[in-house]
Amino acid sequence: MLEKIKKIGVLTSGGDAPGMNAAIRAVVRSCSYFDVECVGIYRGYQGLIEGDFEVLTARSVRNIINKGGTFLKSARSKEFRTVEGRAKAFQKLKDAGIDALVVIGGDGTFTGAIYLEDEHGIPIVGIPGTIDNDINGTDYTIGYDTALNTVVDAIDKIRDTASSHDRLFLVEVMGRDAGDIALNAGVGAGAEEILIPEEDMGVERMMESLEKSRKTGKTSSIIVVAEGEKSGKNIFELAEYIGEKMVDYDIRVSVLGHIQRGGAPSCYDRVLASKLGVGAVEAVLRGESGVMVGITNKIVTSVDFNTAIKGTRPLDKELRRVLTITTV
Repeated sequence: MLEKIKKIGVLTSGGDAPGMNAAIRAVVRSCSYFDVECVGIYRGYQGLIEGDFEVLTARSVRNIINKGGTFLKSARSKEFRTVEGRAKAFQKLKDAGIDALVVIGGDGTFTGAIYLEDEHGIPIVGIPGTIDNDINGTDYTIGYDTALNTVVDAIDKIRDTASSHDRLFLVEVMGRDAGDIALNAGVGAGAEEILIPEEDMGVERMMESLEKSRKTGKTSSIIVVAEGEKSGKNIFELAEYIGEKMVDYDIRVSVLGHIQRGGAPSCYDRVLASKLGVGAVEAVLRGESGVMVGITNKIVTSVDFNTAIKGTRPLDKELRRVLTITTV
């Protein structure tokens, strides 16, 4: 297989995540090490359809390991969701002599890869790059650790003003379908309560927790809410409900939003991205396809795309227990 694969394309797709540049760098330099040409594909699957390609060398990716975002850029592509669009994409790959693809992204990126491989047979290996940490088959995704640190830093600052003004802050963090950021950042920042999509704790239990805190003399509190949690239609409705029930609290809402995606990647994310970038190229050269490389117990492993995007990650029950004990 090493002799067959002469040119590998690499792209980033979906939401950006800190560490994507480090992963691109590792893919490009691995290709150089194994004497395989590497082609960067700009703007994800849309750039693939349009043939927005550039040959990358080890020098092309210097000084990017510390930068957030993705220098290959990312874009949504409605056209790629069609059979015709994917046929155009494959033809561009064929015209450019690209033998295999490495795609960096989340579940949407891997879903597109499944269709492209099934319809046209091109080998594809994925690297999990998403701050939500919602991909099965890997302990951590690229960008998750950096996002966690960003959220904890923001909550620390919010707590300063909450304490100064005796306020209750509801802090919304990213996590449409997964509560990993909310749960871990909430414990790390000492939140009084955490609301996540995987667990319907109910508004009343949260109210009981706040009442208990108030009776013990707490005059300020932090509640971390994952964006996918639906105790109310949105976090502002939830804040209004709490305000009606607990008139003593001065309530504020802070939606952290896309600040969680930005910034220089942490050391952990840079190292993880480097490991997975090398692992992805080696998987391609071994003849693997339709798989994602992940990290499990510090070892780089492969799991098929369907398992990665359809599997269920168990909730860390121990962290929930720790939160209960440490908020007494």
